[in-house]
Amino acid sequence: MAEHKHGEMEITTQTDTFNGFMTFVTRAVILILLLVVWMAIFIT
Repeated sequence: MAEHKHGEMEITTQTDTFNGFMTFVTRAVILILLLVVWMAIFIT
């Protein structure tokens, strides 16, 4: 069996994908919160 060497795998693609996903989720949550605040002010 091959020996495992910790920390030698190339993970730049996974890191970039994760960072993009977190940016998307953060912006989506902010947009949803702004929409809820707007609805609370103008619809009620």
